[in-house]
Amino acid sequence: MKTLLWNTFIGVFLILQLTSCKQHPQDVVNEYYKKGEFNGSVLIVRNGRVVCDTALGFRNIEKVLRSDKNTSFYIASLSKPFTAAAIMILQQKGLLKLDDKASQFIELPEYAKNISIRQLLHHTSGISDYESLFSKKGLTNQEVIDWLFSLKNLDFIPDSKFKYSNSGYIILSQIIEKVSGKSYRKMIHEQIIAPLEMNNTYVYEPSTVIQNKALGYNQQKKPDDYSILTTGDGGIYSTPEDLYKFDHALRNYALITKENTALMYTPAKLSGGQISTYGFAWFIEEKDGKTAMHTGGLSGFKALFWRDLKHNSCIIALTNQGDAFPLGNFLIDIKKTIQ
Repeated sequence: MKTLLWNTFIGVFLILQLTSCKQHPQDVVNEYYKKGEFNGSVLIVRNGRVVCDTALGFRNIEKVLRSDKNTSFYIASLSKPFTAAAIMILQQKGLLKLDDKASQFIELPEYAKNISIRQLLHHTSGISDYESLFSKKGLTNQEVIDWLFSLKNLDFIPDSKFKYSNSGYIILSQIIEKVSGKSYRKMIHEQIIAPLEMNNTYVYEPSTVIQNKALGYNQQKKPDDYSILTTGDGGIYSTPEDLYKFDHALRNYALITKENTALMYTPAKLSGGQISTYGFAWFIEEKDGKTAMHTGGLSGFKALFWRDLKHNSCIIALTNQGDAFPLGNFLIDIKKTIQ
């Protein structure tokens, strides 16, 4: 009996020791900052409770202006979930169907006449990515569409494979404008940003004024700022706190119905029977519950948005010194502190 009690005591003691040894998320963030690998803003939620909400470093290195929790960072491809949400809002209003052909709404090259909105959302349309144009300053959606007209065919038969395509989300942006009768910026603002009171989130246009904006830098802290003007695939500035409002709205079906939310987190089934890892603008993983994630990166910016759908936990990190940030390692290290 004494042996049993002693073994039980030792077991409880070891569990308490292991629990106490787990690092706090803030400590991990601080370590990355001290090593010069993170400059930006982070918000971490564990089981519905914020356990880290911090800003470290500078939004403007030349002027020695520190970042704070209201500093807006360019989120690059993390804008895609906003585009997908806007499409689904229009679908809920009966203004389009997911299996409608994109060419019903905007002019597309002959080879792309039959691709659907659903395929564009899933990155299974075969439409070519415009990555060769990324370096062109001031690049617009129309220039990308014109480039697509210069091509002769799709990269593959629609639904036969998954291939990430920024061009596809630019087409979705054009459809949003055509169907809503408003600019992408105005539609996103009216339907998502304003209702959720995301007061530091902006769809960027040349005339956009962001008082507390982060400028982009490379690993050597040399200017490497955002310089193109496409929307749908990118184009949005935001903060972790605003993105958490978006997360909360998606969890509570404030923007998208429960049925459409389930659809959003369902990966595409390819024509060969394989299942991709991408739903509607979220990379999906099902392991001990379901997680949805998207990242973004362009010029001096990197963005991470990881969401545990079962446990109401999320990790949001935005940086304006993107080349210095080992995003994958950071995600692994933070997940250890909250799982």
